[in-house]
Amino acid sequence: MLSPEEQLHIIASGAAQIVPESALLEKLKRGVPLNIKLGVDPTAPDIHLGHAVPLRKLRQFQDLGHQVTLIIGDGTALIGDPSGRNSTRPQLSREQIQVNAQTYVDQAFKVLDPEKTVLRYNSEWILDLDMEGLLKLLAHFTVARILERDDFHNRYTSGQSISLHEFLYPVMQAYDSVVIKADVELGGTDQLFNLLAGRELMEKMGMEPQVCLTLPLLEGTDGVKKMSKSYGNYVGLTDAPDDMFGKIMSIPDELMVKYYRLASTTPVDQIDQVEAGLASGSLHPNKVKRALAANIVASYYDEVAAVAAEEAFDRVFRNHEAPEDVAEAAVDLTPNQEGTVYVAKVLVDAGLVASAGEARRLIDGGGVKLDGQPLAAKEYNVAPERLRGALVQVGKRKFARIAG
Repeated sequence: MLSPEEQLHIIASGAAQIVPESALLEKLKRGVPLNIKLGVDPTAPDIHLGHAVPLRKLRQFQDLGHQVTLIIGDGTALIGDPSGRNSTRPQLSREQIQVNAQTYVDQAFKVLDPEKTVLRYNSEWILDLDMEGLLKLLAHFTVARILERDDFHNRYTSGQSISLHEFLYPVMQAYDSVVIKADVELGGTDQLFNLLAGRELMEKMGMEPQVCLTLPLLEGTDGVKKMSKSYGNYVGLTDAPDDMFGKIMSIPDELMVKYYRLASTTPVDQIDQVEAGLASGSLHPNKVKRALAANIVASYYDEVAAVAAEEAFDRVFRNHEAPEDVAEAAVDLTPNQEGTVYVAKVLVDAGLVASAGEARRLIDGGGVKLDGQPLAAKEYNVAPERLRGALVQVGKRKFARIAG
């Protein structure tokens, strides 16, 4: 059994803020399981490693013997979280929310222990509030307090519209904490206002207030922007093992420790040693990154898949061989009047690039190879016989065999 101080060291690993940390330590010293809350609005069906950061922290709490309550915000999603927004978030239908929620839960249990997780839907209590109950709840908040929130304040002072229903969001999220009697609530750094609102409401209603634990946003594989599908820098929880391994290997070295703390299952004491080893130069970054990639693949698949993914990575990047399972692409190789085929269209039709413009840029940069040989800059048209049966490589990880 770990001491309260040892538990706090693990919980604080990778966290941005614990408000207040002293209160969390006092709760841990009681020696009884705490109720740890995470609320998520199912606004999109698929999640990536960035979305999984709070899930990983929840799993740490579970492994330490605490109870986790995962709240699916099918009620709050009808409002739309205004956090970090400079305009009103589009409202989703009940049907969209339900479909997204089921997909989210399936992926969340790739991280969480289902037997130690209480799953709740906040429509249970939010949509049952009558006008009297809603008015009593709203009376605990002032407009001035709500406008202290950065995104509301910025929109108000710049003359941008704020819909009245958006003011309800932090109130409803705070009410979730009251209903489930949360000891700790997790969220991203952009959620601190909402978390503190929950702490404030619990106190006003005569309850012991929750501790607020925020986690930083995880940068994507480009090392600059936050992980997002729209930026194309994400690692999806449902990515194939080979893709997942390759994407992790592409992150900048300076992000490795952050990924270890926020996205891996590596014990915190080992991460501390890795961080010290990288700082002193006693550990080679490539070896450390390989261990990170293998750990993340194994956590969503298994050890066998992790080993196979590393071997596939080495075939492509160390031995410059093609993957074993290259998909065959049936594309139109009918020559034009000059007797050639437009390569950019072939790449689009094979699903290797999104547009002809992207294909041309890659060709000009030496990023397109036919049977291992890069096309020259501006070599956009080639004879059809060069393409039939050829192994086409785009960038470092995309391959296709053109049907003969």
